Amino acid sequence: MDDDERRLRTTALRNVESIQIARQRAERELVDAKDALQRRTEELQQQREWFEVTLASIGDAVITTDIERRVTFLNPVAETMTGWSTQEAHGQRLERVFHIISEDTREAVENPVARVLESKAIVGLANHTSLIARNGAEIPIEDSAAPIRDRLGNVVGTVMVFRDVTHRRRAERELRRSEQLLSEFFENAAVGLHWVGPDGIVLRVNQTELDLLGYTREEYVGRHIAEFHADVPVINDILERLSCGECLEAYEARLRCKDGSLKHVLISSNVLWENGKFVHTRCFTRDITAQKQAENALRDEIAVRERAEAALREADRRKDEFLATLAHELRNPLAPIRQAALIGRAPNATDAQKRWSNDVITRQVHHMSVLLDDLLDISRVTRGTLELRTEMTELSAVVEAAVETARPVIEAKKHRLTIDLPQESVLFAADPLRLAQVLSNLLTNAAKYTDSGGHISLRCAHTSDEITIAVRDTGVGMTQGAIANLFVMFSQVQNTRDRSEGGLGIGLALAKGLVDLHDGSIEAASGGLGEGSQFTVRLPRRIIGSTRLAGGKKRPDIPAVGRRVLIADDNRDAAESLALLLRLEGHDVTVTHTGRDALLTFESMLPEVAIFDIGMPGLNGYEVARRVRQHSLGRAVTLIAVTGWGQEADKARALAVGFNHHLTKPIEPEELNGLLRAVP
Repeated sequence: MDDDERRLRTTALRNVESIQIARQRAERELVDAKDALQRRTEELQQQREWFEVTLASIGDAVITTDIERRVTFLNPVAETMTGWSTQEAHGQRLERVFHIISEDTREAVENPVARVLESKAIVGLANHTSLIARNGAEIPIEDSAAPIRDRLGNVVGTVMVFRDVTHRRRAERELRRSEQLLSEFFENAAVGLHWVGPDGIVLRVNQTELDLLGYTREEYVGRHIAEFHADVPVINDILERLSCGECLEAYEARLRCKDGSLKHVLISSNVLWENGKFVHTRCFTRDITAQKQAENALRDEIAVRERAEAALREADRRKDEFLATLAHELRNPLAPIRQAALIGRAPNATDAQKRWSNDVITRQVHHMSVLLDDLLDISRVTRGTLELRTEMTELSAVVEAAVETARPVIEAKKHRLTIDLPQESVLFAADPLRLAQVLSNLLTNAAKYTDSGGHISLRCAHTSDEITIAVRDTGVGMTQGAIANLFVMFSQVQNTRDRSEGGLGIGLALAKGLVDLHDGSIEAASGGLGEGSQFTVRLPRRIIGSTRLAGGKKRPDIPAVGRRVLIADDNRDAAESLALLLRLEGHDVTVTHTGRDALLTFESMLPEVAIFDIGMPGLNGYEVARRVRQHSLGRAVTLIAVTGWGQEADKARALAVGFNHHLTKPIEPEELNGLLRAVP
């Protein structure tokens, strides 16, 4: 083999190796091969079959042309893609066999061979072009072309390499679609999303998070994330843990909104790492402000409920103490009443002893009546049904009435009482009875909680706008804790078992309620245990139209006139004892014990006054009164209701059915006698 033949073989081998390794080398070797083929036609013809076999083994499509752009060869891959065989395409213009368009514009694209022949250089890969096959099928391709040169370097043809990129295009479209979906997800996610760089700068944020915090994208992106966190240690901890490769799940934080308000959020975040490098964080922000508010509200509600339950337990405890005290206070008078009654009917008792026993019974009954009146009054105050009877009142008259009521307790304990009143007359608008009740409660309270022989002072002062009354004692005193609960219902400074005069624990609560009704105030003070106490009442000094003084002269006694009186009460002792008292006053009294008997007796005796107990069995007092009023002769009779129920509603109901008067048990004889004297 001569040298030329060896060079030709070497050149051909280099061309084949270049095509197999890389397209560009293949292109150069094809050009060299073309030059060699042109110089040595005979040798090229001999190698043609070998060369075509080599091209056929290439996985890409290959088309070769001559200098006139006529097709000279298609490998099998090219035949399959174009739909042209080598025999059919041989000699055809390349544009007929290899027709390409732009994927984007759908317009024809210049053939790469034309560019090769024009530039005499390799043309690189062209993207986004589609081959229109012979059958009209459209195949996305990538193509490149290179010149084929002879030994002298002259271009004698071209070789074009292209491949089907349908799968790649589909993958690219799927990738773009995925990126689009990811972007849509990022922007439209129901939770806030943001990316933060390794330096803490916000790189990206979605609209949900912007809406949550009230910022624009320009105000948020490019700023350090710490600017939006209310707690700097929290965000520092988050960034440090993420930088260490930790993933955060439901990390609680507070973000600052543009308007200054705070949002409670849960942050879940991790880091995108590439080649061990921190690229950015991926943070999910979920708003839990409403949940936190609900939790706080629930905690507050639980706390309120616990306080309410504690208050209920305390109220229950005080109720139990009150019931025990009430039983004690009611039993106390019963013992002397029972003993005095035994003395009164003892055959060997002297008249003085009998008078003394009667006095004991009177005092103890009065004591029980006061207890019951206090209970009714505190109930009215609590329910807001107690009404003041306001009139122009003389301060000294109120003090005198209060002292008179409290004097027995004060004298029994041998206390010294000093009273300091203004020299001039002090007039103001008040309910004198209720105000005297307040002061008597304070004086009685001072007497009970001061050891025998103590000192109690009552001082009054006034200005043009206010009246001040202070009651001070040298008694047991109080702690600050005791003062805090002093005016609470059933509260007492000491357990009533310690002092027989302990009372029901409602006196101060009642006093406060009555003072409040006067738009005044009452406060307590003490230097501590053993240091005595002081109660100060402050009342507004008001003037009303009438200057008539409360508590004028008593009207002269009206001589008693005997009346025909009918008493109906199922309690035989109560009925008979009341009848006996009225007979002693000169009245003609008939007693019955049922409602039906009362109606029958009424028709037979036609009383001037009828006293009916409300709680009789069968026909109660209300029904008896209603039927009496329906009687032709029942309109002139004076009806008096007697009951243990003394609420305003009870009085209103009694008057509504026809009663003229309503008396609460135990009846004060003087009050009843006054009503009988007033009967026309």
